[in-house]
Amino acid sequence: MTGLTVRNLSYSYGSRRALDDVSFDVGPGRFAALLGPNGAGKSTLFSLLTRLFTARDGGIEIAGHDLARNPRAALARIGVVFQQPTLDLDLTVRRNLSYFAALHGLSGREASSRIDAALERLGMAERAQERARDLNGGHRRRTEIARCLIHAPSVLLLDEPTVGLDAASRKAITDHVHDLSRDSGLTVLWATHLTDEIEDSDHLLILHHGRLLQEGLAGELRGSQGLRDHFLKQTAGPP
Repeated sequence: MTGLTVRNLSYSYGSRRALDDVSFDVGPGRFAALLGPNGAGKSTLFSLLTRLFTARDGGIEIAGHDLARNPRAALARIGVVFQQPTLDLDLTVRRNLSYFAALHGLSGREASSRIDAALERLGMAERAQERARDLNGGHRRRTEIARCLIHAPSVLLLDEPTVGLDAASRKAITDHVHDLSRDSGLTVLWATHLTDEIEDSDHLLILHHGRLLQEGLAGELRGSQGLRDHFLKQTAGPP
């Protein structure tokens, strides 16, 4: 199993360059934090990774599949949590997951077993029969993460998944996803503008004005500085 590879990726909205020759690799079982201020190009990158947009320049490989040449196989290997919630609030937690399983051709005992495992993994088993609208923000996010694990993806993409959550919920979500990466061998790309969601052992990608400024282990890149101070210093200048 291979992870995620991005090569020389560029994208423009008219005359505005949103991504400029971005390249990086994230291996299996690695948690990569895509850190950038608002407007850095994080959501544009995620739109390209999920084929909501297509780029003329550059390439994307997901779990060994070229996204442009074999999009169906590539997209089948990813799980996605978008910035905006996507649960059906009138369905129970379990029904949300069952519907998603059916979309991936899973039913019966196999679907039930995978749903049980995903809910257990995210600490949501006891809330399976609650309606999504009755959950707090943190539990809704856990449900979305559980949902995107059902089809056993190789790569997990999360675009600012903790926006609007309180500090305790943010920590619980980031801890869960770090554990998933370590324990399940998932390749994780976690987009954020919050430095406290990043561990020193994470693969850090600093994106600013569409350009990848730095890549490496977070602890090594920040050196003796706190990560917040290092990030502010890197992104303080003009594009």
